[in-house]
Amino acid sequence: MRLPKILGAALALTVALALPGCGTGSSASSDTTKKNSAKSSQSSSSDGSVTRAKADLVIWADQKRADALQSIAKQYGKDNGIKVAVQTVATNLDTNFITADAAGNGPDVVVQGDDKIASFVQNGSIVPVQLSSKEKDALVPEYLKAVQDNGQTYGVPYAAEGLILYRNTKLAPDAPATFDDLISTGQQLVSEKKADRVLSLQVGDVGDPFHMQPLYSSFGGYLIGTGSDGKPDTSDIGVDKAGALKFAEKLSQLGEKGSKVFSRSVSSQNSISLFAQGKTPYLVSGSWARADIEKAGIDYAVSTIPGFQGEQQARPFMSVQAFFVAAHGKNKTLAEEFVNNVVPKQSTQEKLYDAEARPPALKSLLEKKAASDDVTKVLSQAAKIGVVRPKVPQLNAVWDPLGKAEAAIVGGADPDSTMSSAAKTIEDALK
Repeated sequence: MRLPKILGAALALTVALALPGCGTGSSASSDTTKKNSAKSSQSSSSDGSVTRAKADLVIWADQKRADALQSIAKQYGKDNGIKVAVQTVATNLDTNFITADAAGNGPDVVVQGDDKIASFVQNGSIVPVQLSSKEKDALVPEYLKAVQDNGQTYGVPYAAEGLILYRNTKLAPDAPATFDDLISTGQQLVSEKKADRVLSLQVGDVGDPFHMQPLYSSFGGYLIGTGSDGKPDTSDIGVDKAGALKFAEKLSQLGEKGSKVFSRSVSSQNSISLFAQGKTPYLVSGSWARADIEKAGIDYAVSTIPGFQGEQQARPFMSVQAFFVAAHGKNKTLAEEFVNNVVPKQSTQEKLYDAEARPPALKSLLEKKAASDDVTKVLSQAAKIGVVRPKVPQLNAVWDPLGKAEAAIVGGADPDSTMSSAAKTIEDALK
């Protein structure tokens, strides 16, 4: 569906990009518009709340996505004779959106990850999108599946993410076939004093189940089971089942009281810098690590994360970023037009890719980028085999106990009892 150039007297006739704090009337000068169109604006107030910009179409996103969307929004506004505001919400975007949408002063479109879908649906904050068969066929099926829940498609994906293995090729020229090979090579480098540690994988004081997931899955660990209807079964918690307990035993062996492959001293604050400083041959991370590694001048290669010998394939979580239509936005028709017709365009997805090189959701663009960029290629491979996070609103009730259990086991806690305790905490929270 394409909208007419003039949508009625209710819509502004001046083509401009409306930013919070700027005048949004038709008297705004073109000079002011040009000055502001190249930057996004932080819309969070001192108390953490967010105020909707006065514009016909309002989009909320984080800083990087908001910056990338400015030129796209400006062109869309120009094409349709409306004002479009792209607002940066730097913190708590999901909760700010839910609150603002319920109050009727939220955006028309929000850019978020697939892990927020369950809470958005539970709160009645988003509506399904209507894509034709042709439009769906143009998108990577695994990415499209990640934004579906209960038979409905709730967003239009534009990129995916999965954890991969970065390798310092001067220290470790060859990609490890198994995680055991990785450990062996890393330990040899440490014994020769060519590296300070075997691997950089963030744990921290409270753990990090997202980064530990590939190894957890290699032993058959899962978070929440799936019922016969295909929906998450919150009565089936996998944290104290056989695969998770086998993983926990291995984690204990590789922890601070074992071979010291994992340490709580490696956290989100230093995991990438340890690799960028050449102190470890391996790093488990995502696309966000790339800039620091290249800035440091490290010669590196990437590959998917290997599983343990004799165990299952390592499967990271697949994260998908998508555009969602707000349930109570002031202009749902414009929002649906933008999400359905503008987001899937190659020019839109390429602009977002240029802002942060993550595998695009558009098949044709993914093929093009993967052919010319190894990181994108391997990230797409990781996403293809990745695990879609369960669509349950209370997912944080799983992350916190599991993360703390993993950190405690790395520190020397008993693996079986620690995982069993975490499972009980999760079960109680999901009742």
